[in-house]
Amino acid sequence: MEGETSWVSHCVDNFSSDTAEFDSFLELNDENDKEVTAVSVDLILPDDLLERILAYLPIASIFRAGCVCKRWHEIVTSKRFLWNGSHVLAQKPWYFMFTSSDEPVGYAYDPILRKWHGIDLPCIETSSWFVASSCGLVCFMDNDSRSELYVCNPITKCCKGLNEPPGPKFSDYSALAVSLNQVSQNYMVSIVKSKQVPANFFQWDLSIHLYDSATMTWVTTLTEILTGWRAGDESVICDGVLYFLIYSTGGGAPENRHGLIMYNLRNRSPHVLLMRSFIPVPCSLTCGRLMNMKEKLLMVGGIGRQDRPDIIKGIGIWVLNGTQWQEVARMPHKYFQGFGEFDDVFASSGTDDLIYIQSYGAPALLVFNINQKQWKWSQKCPVAKRFPLQLFTGFCFKPRLEIAP
Repeated sequence: MEGETSWVSHCVDNFSSDTAEFDSFLELNDENDKEVTAVSVDLILPDDLLERILAYLPIASIFRAGCVCKRWHEIVTSKRFLWNGSHVLAQKPWYFMFTSSDEPVGYAYDPILRKWHGIDLPCIETSSWFVASSCGLVCFMDNDSRSELYVCNPITKCCKGLNEPPGPKFSDYSALAVSLNQVSQNYMVSIVKSKQVPANFFQWDLSIHLYDSATMTWVTTLTEILTGWRAGDESVICDGVLYFLIYSTGGGAPENRHGLIMYNLRNRSPHVLLMRSFIPVPCSLTCGRLMNMKEKLLMVGGIGRQDRPDIIKGIGIWVLNGTQWQEVARMPHKYFQGFGEFDDVFASSGTDDLIYIQSYGAPALLVFNINQKQWKWSQKCPVAKRFPLQLFTGFCFKPRLEIAP
């Protein structure tokens, strides 16, 4: 689009340079022809004071500030600025929306500036790859062999490939999650694999595999045969616990089609029976989405109709307190209608205090602020729907400059 400048993807195996490389950055729909009167403060401000001022800028403005002059570029790309700046002003999570089902092309929505930015994602090859994020890190896994994994910072383009995980090479279902320890800067990647036992639709071989960045190794911590249930593609790590949704294969009642499983990653017992941690979902649920909101587990899901559970009559948000679900909010009907034709499948992800919800069939994006209990449409996405079957999806991530895999 006119006026767009994207970050140019430059994937690297290890982030070993002293400073990150930043490309010039422009928000979409900028009015570049406006006359700007510049007041030079470069000669009167010491580096430490200028650094503190720049640290209060939104991420997008920091990129643009780095293009002003050599001095500003050196400041915003220094390790001290990247680390100290992250503690000055908390950046709200962005939402990256894929605009094509074949290519990883899209735009990221900045809720502070209420603008869409063009970003070239590193590593990922198609928009159908599995995606998980935590505190500025994003993990991608291919959707074919599910053996190609990368962890990256989508802002700085720093990217690292992981070794092939153990377990079944071609599992029927896989759930990806990542968790960053902000103190040690180490991270953990988990994959829950589920594969049907040959000639037995009711039994599924489930396994949990964990990657530790400190040791750079994978371990298989648990394998179990589930009867009447299988895992899917939805999981998240909250406060040292791995949560994932399981789905009934026995054709039970609509309210019993889904359930939640907890697995403690601190003790990683290989002998635990997963179904002992089973937590039923709060209603006839469709399209459950799990997310870590300040180390609390939240779930967004479609509320199915009693007569036709595959058709949703609304969207609810719940928080898990112990083993009980508590409803946080329910999407107002006017916003639910605003998506147009809304079937039982939609994209939703969030972190901190923001939850993003979008239909697969349209680029409309709805934002819910948990603290303010406020629903708000984002600014219109710069890409319009070009053909009837075009799909849209996305993921939420925190824009961080100092985080590297």
